Amino acid sequence: MDIVIFGIWLVTYLVGAVWYILYLMHMFQQNSYKPREYGDWMGIHANVGRLLGKCLYALISLPLVLIGSRGCLIAACLMNGMTILVNKPHKAKKPLVYTQRVKRMLVTTGILYLLVLSAVLPMFRNAEFVLLLLFLLQPFLILLVNGLNHPIEKGIDQHYINDAARILRGMPNLKIIGVTGSYGKTSVKYYLSTLLSVQYNVLHTPGNYNTTLGVVRTIRERMKPFHEIFICEMGAREVGDIKEICDLVHPDYGIITSIGPQHLQSFHTIENIVATKFELADAVPDTGKVFLNYDNSYIREKKINKKIVSYGIAEEGADFRAYDIAVSQRGSFFKMKDETGKEYEFHTKLVGSHNVQNIAGAIAVAHTLGIPMEKLLYPVKQLESVPHRLQLVKQGDRILIDDAYNSNRNGFEAALDTLAMFKELRILMTPGMVELGEKQYDENKAVGVYAADKCDYAVLVGKEQTKPIQDGLLEAGFPENRMILVDTLQEAFQMVNAIPNEKQKVVLIENDLPDNYA
Repeated sequence: MDIVIFGIWLVTYLVGAVWYILYLMHMFQQNSYKPREYGDWMGIHANVGRLLGKCLYALISLPLVLIGSRGCLIAACLMNGMTILVNKPHKAKKPLVYTQRVKRMLVTTGILYLLVLSAVLPMFRNAEFVLLLLFLLQPFLILLVNGLNHPIEKGIDQHYINDAARILRGMPNLKIIGVTGSYGKTSVKYYLSTLLSVQYNVLHTPGNYNTTLGVVRTIRERMKPFHEIFICEMGAREVGDIKEICDLVHPDYGIITSIGPQHLQSFHTIENIVATKFELADAVPDTGKVFLNYDNSYIREKKINKKIVSYGIAEEGADFRAYDIAVSQRGSFFKMKDETGKEYEFHTKLVGSHNVQNIAGAIAVAHTLGIPMEKLLYPVKQLESVPHRLQLVKQGDRILIDDAYNSNRNGFEAALDTLAMFKELRILMTPGMVELGEKQYDENKAVGVYAADKCDYAVLVGKEQTKPIQDGLLEAGFPENRMILVDTLQEAFQMVNAIPNEKQKVVLIENDLPDNYA
């Protein structure tokens, strides 16, 4: 009978272990399969407490099994049942994608488990301790499996990279435009694709396909012989990431949209961020041009030996400057001049000076590549909001300004400026900013101070996570009774609904943390 109960204990242990492994695999994927970032997540964001919470009931079951009585074995099975419950997959904002890489890692993990089981099960008295120790070490097991699979993954990746390079070599007339920046690059990519499509057959990297392998996948699956321009978004979390993409695509033109203290956890210093973004400029040949946002001091002050075309909304000396900007619920209006000094008035459905700045960059590139200004008036009017990037959404009796994609201080403040333009009841909803390393408290407190006179209510998601914003708001004299603290985004919406309807509500959703911060 005890053997049967032990068998039940083993099965329930394995089910809990599988759920735990899938959770850890999800987090590894959310951290871009990068061991260092995953390690940072374990040590900083996940915290020991969260991971121990996943293992707590398994730990309790160990002494119960070692005691060995029937009652203790049954109790140990119940503890494993609780382990299953706390590790059972829940609905995620971005669920685990069972890519071929994930499948290979799961197979390797299963093989390791089978090897351990075959070794320890014959030693009946010691099996429980070894299995529970293995359960506790599963966060590190992911790293071990990744290391074991690394040669295979590297070989597969290189095969795909070589194939993408072969496709590009077969299209010598294709013009390639690289787009990078700490923020704004995805918006500029979409806006530029729309404007260039007036005159050219354009392909751009979809969504957030801004890593080397994302670019490779775009080329292999979407590139066609008739394409004339390829707009390649280039993301980075470490020095050398942009250069790696440039070495593959060899851009003819480059756009650097912004530089700011983002991903400092992996970059460590702002100087490393500047150097990495300008890897794009370094890759542009002398026959090409580099388009720079001169509103950004890091970009404006960087000296490069390339042909530069500048743009912006604030810097008077920019080659392409948007001015006389007006914003309303109908969108934004602004003026720009071409190289002859002729003035054009543009209208876009998009709101906010930050969007106008990005559109100005897209206009600068499109016009430089041969599209007359008058041909750009209509496509600018037709531009759609990029999802979760200052996207204006009318929802019943309220207006949402959806700026939920990964935030930074400059973008946060630009979104607050947009919120401040509305006459309705202004509500800020945010969990704050992450991945800012040692500057995380100061940067979040600064946006709290900045937000104090830009909103009427502040709904803050995460009591501890948003402590710096709370401190900044209070320091700037924001009424404490209009600061609402909640634990989840769902609760935040419930509290927004509960705020009295003094007038129509405008809700700025600024940042929505990914699952590895939840």
